[in-house]
Amino acid sequence: MGEAKRRKELGVPRREKPVELPKFDKESVQKKVRATLYKYPIIPFLFYGAAILILVGGVIYVVKFYKLI
Repeated sequence: MGEAKRRKELGVPRREKPVELPKFDKESVQKKVRATLYKYPIIPFLFYGAAILILVGGVIYVVKFYKLI
């Protein structure tokens, strides 16, 4: 006995089909990112600078917390 017949006999409503998500278009996202980076070439430097500042800040915090110096 199939699930549809069993649901009908039990008086349970039909199972809803899952909603399909739209396909992810990788090429269009790459084009948008490249266009943004060409328009604002300083963005990578800002990200690298922020990462270095966070890393240095974390090292200073650990040194102060454990009183290594």
